[in-house]
Amino acid sequence: MPSYPDHLNGEGPLNPFPGIKVLERRIGREIPHRLGSNEGLDMPHRALREHFGDAVAEHVYCYGDAEALGVRQRLSAQQGIPLDHILVDAGADSLIALALRTTCTAGDTVVSTAGTYPTFGYFAKGQGCHLVEPSYVEAPGLLAPDLEALAAAAHQENAQLVYLANPDNPSGHLHSDSDILKLRDALPDTCWLLLDEAYGDFRDDANSEFAAKALPGVIRLRTLSKAHGLAGLRIGYAIADPDVLALMMKVRIHYAVSTFTQAAAEVVLDHPDEVHQHIAQVKARREQLAAHFQALGADVLPSATNFIGIRLPSAELAERVNRELLEAGRLIARPAHPALGHVLRITAVADALEPGQLAILEQAIKENA
Repeated sequence: MPSYPDHLNGEGPLNPFPGIKVLERRIGREIPHRLGSNEGLDMPHRALREHFGDAVAEHVYCYGDAEALGVRQRLSAQQGIPLDHILVDAGADSLIALALRTTCTAGDTVVSTAGTYPTFGYFAKGQGCHLVEPSYVEAPGLLAPDLEALAAAAHQENAQLVYLANPDNPSGHLHSDSDILKLRDALPDTCWLLLDEAYGDFRDDANSEFAAKALPGVIRLRTLSKAHGLAGLRIGYAIADPDVLALMMKVRIHYAVSTFTQAAAEVVLDHPDEVHQHIAQVKARREQLAAHFQALGADVLPSATNFIGIRLPSAELAERVNRELLEAGRLIARPAHPALGHVLRITAVADALEPGQLAILEQAIKENA
């Protein structure tokens, strides 16, 4: 079993601010009179109410439920994940930082694929970790994290943690469930696997039995930013064994998720048909977008996400196209890591399908086909 930093073993640190919702659950009744809190409970919020309405204003007075019980209950019921296997925090990015704080200390070695979601490396370096980056596997029709290389690097470097985005960002590649289990088995027993599943809702098997499991030695991360459309409110969740989540709670910001964010997430989760319809529409647009660029001769990478990746012949061409599109007021994504400088990523929104919207890219593809 992977280990925790020495300073987190044993008793404490304990959350000094569990919050009123947690206290009410502990004593089994409502606490109507909040006379010891330093929240601005008597702020009239006239401007806020005028701008957003009373319903929104009512959510801004108090700190959010530190345990996010309402959100966790809905996720548990919908996905079949045991309630005590879920921890809610301020989006997948915050969960990456939280997982690193829980499992690593300065000087530890961590491993991730060169060019994958860069926020992991950003946080790892900021924490003083040594980052090792094996290359992607690249072949016709394939751009994928190299699981064998990740495992080999973990052994060679005595890594404390390996990060894998699945589906991958920015390639869109999806490793099978059996591949993930093989990777976990191939890692050192003392090494964690941080499995970022931010795009997992767009998998065709998103609701499989495997998706609901907490895996030994694995911290799984998910978000409500993509399929649920709540990126601006910052909310996501981790799936892990209860003892792992208990350690994460030791170093978690107490009120990382606001009262309003939790209330909005509960409303969206209470309307799963809208989420399912959105996912279906995104998949349809993704396939339409991929077919359009394939017809032009583009090297479109297979994707299990809400975007497509297009591999251009050179990083120089990709940089020029990306720059010219930006100057024309059209923002797409080009990975900052030099290993993937030749890849462009386009989100499957309706705007991307408007005729002429990506004419600069279309022309470049025709000229280089």
